[in-house]
Amino acid sequence: MSIRGLKKKQPKTFKVRIITVDAEMEFSCEMKWKGKDLFDLVCRALGLRETWFFGLQYTIKGMCTWLKMDKKVLDQEIPKEDPISFHFLAKFYPEKVEEELLQEITQHLFFLQVKKQILDEEIYCSPEATVLLASYAVQAKYGDYDPNFHEPGFLAHDELLPKRVLRQYQLTAEMWEEKITAWYAEHRGIARDEAEMNYLKIAQDLEMYGVNYFPIAQNKNHTDLLLGVDAKGIHIYSINNRFSPNKSFEWSSIRNISCSEKELTIKPLDKKAEVFKFFSSQLKVNKLIFQLCIGNHDLFMRRRKVDSIEIQQMKAQAREEKARKKMENQRLAREKQLREEAERAKEELERRLFQLEDEARQANEALLRSQEAAELLAEKAQIAEEEAKLLAQNAAEAEQERQRLEITALKSKEEKRLMEQKMREAELIAVKLVKESDRRAKEAEHLKQDLHEAREAERKAKQKLLDITRLNYPHMAKYPQYSPGDSRDANSDKGSIKLDLKDIDLKRLSFEIERERLDYLENSRKFEDRLKELKSEIHALKLEEKQAGLYS
Repeated sequence: MSIRGLKKKQPKTFKVRIITVDAEMEFSCEMKWKGKDLFDLVCRALGLRETWFFGLQYTIKGMCTWLKMDKKVLDQEIPKEDPISFHFLAKFYPEKVEEELLQEITQHLFFLQVKKQILDEEIYCSPEATVLLASYAVQAKYGDYDPNFHEPGFLAHDELLPKRVLRQYQLTAEMWEEKITAWYAEHRGIARDEAEMNYLKIAQDLEMYGVNYFPIAQNKNHTDLLLGVDAKGIHIYSINNRFSPNKSFEWSSIRNISCSEKELTIKPLDKKAEVFKFFSSQLKVNKLIFQLCIGNHDLFMRRRKVDSIEIQQMKAQAREEKARKKMENQRLAREKQLREEAERAKEELERRLFQLEDEARQANEALLRSQEAAELLAEKAQIAEEEAKLLAQNAAEAEQERQRLEITALKSKEEKRLMEQKMREAELIAVKLVKESDRRAKEAEHLKQDLHEAREAERKAKQKLLDITRLNYPHMAKYPQYSPGDSRDANSDKGSIKLDLKDIDLKRLSFEIERERLDYLENSRKFEDRLKELKSEIHALKLEEKQAGLYS
């Protein structure tokens, strides 16, 4: 067989993009595939066995429609695009999520879809409940709260609360995060699937959970109403109130539902009860309501029947899986606890080690400080010892100086006393000299007077002698050869000798007087010099005494 022949036998395909709540997938589908073939392919790819809750939704002409399982994909009124986009969503909701959602993947898909509906405000939720639901969503995403890892701001990029709630309260993002984190910290030890189940258990009690709303009219006058279809039955709401239905028809009380063009009829089980008819704007809406009613009613009846072998197997597997997960979670919790205890012990040991290291460091620092202090004290001791030696030396020198000063003072006193004695002696000598000078002056005066008297007497004697000579020997000059004259000459010679002797004594006396006067003047000058020296010495001694007193 040729390659061209093989190519001709390959079936024609078209591309399909499947969009789940958190992922996208692309498949190649054969042209002849029905909706169920594509749906089964997607379920196999997801590993989903609880297929009855889900469907493939697409939008055509602004209206959301579900892909029919029994018709070919390309024969249905689907968007003409390549690839063709379908949304894989939950079409029917369980009455009790904890009992009916068996697989973890089913639970996860429901969690993501319900969470998106709450954030998009398709399901109304009170602000308090939204904070609690957000805390379970954070637990499912991040695991146990760890303040060291989950620092403030770690939820800044997560959408956790509806915009309506954020607008309703004037709180900052940090305040909302603080409120969510307070609840989040309480969920410690809860696994991801358990957190998602707790989220769904809270959400299933909300009034708008699992309800598909359609605008209807109760009569041809087109009174505006809302018809809601959910897992429990059919509900009629006023247009402005989606929380409290005006009228409800439980699946157990409905006998028959029929659809004809724009009219849909609900027949109660009680034949006496009134038949409820309503009208929709389009035939497609009526058909969509009818499909949802049939699907929810089938599930309602299915829940109340004995489980099929497949469901029993799935429940058994789910129980085993839960038991296994429980044991695994317990083991993990135990390991986590042990790890945390080990980490705490490690942290304690590290803290203790750090503390010991710190204490050792402090001890080393203290030792170094002690050594430095010891060295400093040794230096100070050495300096003190040197200062003590210096002080001792200075004290010895001071003592020597004191002794010297005492000796000097004693010497000064002795010298002073000697000087005073010398001064007294000098004063006495001076007095004596003065007296002697006065006496000598008086003697000199007497001698001068005696000299004067002697000279006067000599003059008188010479004059008398001359007079006598003239009187006795008038002619002696004329007769020199006369012998008497010779005798007178001899007498005159004798008188001359006497006069010469007298004159010699006077000269000698004058010379002695002059010599004594000169000696007196010399002694007086020396005495004055000695007095000046004594005064200088006394003045120097007084200065030394003053300095010695200041030094002491």
